[in-house]
Amino acid sequence: MTAIPAFEIGVWNAWILQAVFLLAAMLPYLFMGQEAKLSMKRMSQSIPLTKRNKILANSTHVIIMPFVFVYSIFLPLKLGTVWFYIGLPIFLLSVVMYIITVINIANTSADQPVTRGIYRFMRHPIYLSGFLMYLGIGIASASWVVILCGVLWILFFIIVVPAEEAFLNAKYGDIYRNYMVRTPRWIEIPKST
Repeated sequence: MTAIPAFEIGVWNAWILQAVFLLAAMLPYLFMGQEAKLSMKRMSQSIPLTKRNKILANSTHVIIMPFVFVYSIFLPLKLGTVWFYIGLPIFLLSVVMYIITVINIANTSADQPVTRGIYRFMRHPIYLSGFLMYLGIGIASASWVVILCGVLWILFFIIVVPAEEAFLNAKYGDIYRNYMVRTPRWIEIPKST
């Protein structure tokens, strides 16, 4: 990895991975019924955040995501290198994780917390899949800048997550508290019940 990679516009640049992620992320929505679409609205629920947390959460969508997408247009993938072969599986894992997460949310009633599927193993798979996307793209293109954006992505959400969990505790009560006790926030072996 070099501090400043060679920039060039091309078909096999990192933008193609971001496009694949976005297309794969939209795929489950095409097959959802009306009830599932109502359940998906929970993803856009307005969680009461402090001003600082709101700035951090919004900066991931307003600054990091657009920056990485524009940057990736000029960032060649390191095809045929060890970087590419390490980064691509990490990226593909992020795509699969995101799709499973969306399906889990869509298949859970809007009046219940999502606790099944991938949510049995971690409480925040959407944030983790975003981090893995940036990590995979950063490694596949040998870009420290994209990897740093992934680290910022997850750091910002680590700060925001306690407010989100407090909101979900207030909304779902004991069901969510019990879920928090048995399910790790990120990646661990879940506790048996």
